Amino acid sequence: MAAALTIARRELAGYFATPVAYVFIVIFLVMSGTLTFTLGNFFDRGTADLQPFFGFVPWLFLFLVPALTMRLWAEERRLGTIELLLTLPVTQWQAVLGKFLAAWLFCGIALALTFPLVLTVNYLGRPDNGVIATGYIGCLLVAGAYLSIGAAISALTKNQVVAFVLAVAVCFLFAASGSPVVTDFLSRRIPVMAEIARGISVTERLGDLSRGIVALRDLIFFGTFIGFWLFANTLAVDHRKAD
Repeated sequence: MAAALTIARRELAGYFATPVAYVFIVIFLVMSGTLTFTLGNFFDRGTADLQPFFGFVPWLFLFLVPALTMRLWAEERRLGTIELLLTLPVTQWQAVLGKFLAAWLFCGIALALTFPLVLTVNYLGRPDNGVIATGYIGCLLVAGAYLSIGAAISALTKNQVVAFVLAVAVCFLFAASGSPVVTDFLSRRIPVMAEIARGISVTERLGDLSRGIVALRDLIFFGTFIGFWLFANTLAVDHRKAD
């Protein structure tokens, strides 16, 4: 873990050395606040909670996280620095884990900067802050799921645009699979597929956590989901590093 954490620190510092980090954070904060207070009817609902915010986060991350991961490995391959990285005294999985942890921590910082929403809802009413905390944990897990997908896809190509488009498409599949439109359609035709769609949906899992329901199956789902894509990322790096 020491080597992975060293890479994570290096990568995290790299984010803030460029305008990318600040653009990502500003867009996320502006969009999340705007959607929460307008489309989310934050004030009109008359309920002291952050359900509107948690409802929009997976869809914001759907586009912002792939924008963050598209250069994670694609840029290394395009510039030919991936060989240099892997000649360091680190294993491939340590490099993969380090880059993932840096991006995940960065998303955690972006989420933490939405604290004015928590202060606002506490000022206006008496919310259950335990439920709000589990909602934030759920958002962080969704970010981790999207990051693991985006990182694996980034390792497959040198083109950042291709990495972005493919990551958005795959993340959308796991986000939309639990939506009523998809599940109702499948329920009428292939009922067993409707259950599978709900089972692989990250938004369905976030919905439980945002309501304060912490189920072991949801934590296992995110753990195995992230682990699978990080494993795929490691295989992709090993297969494509010489290209």
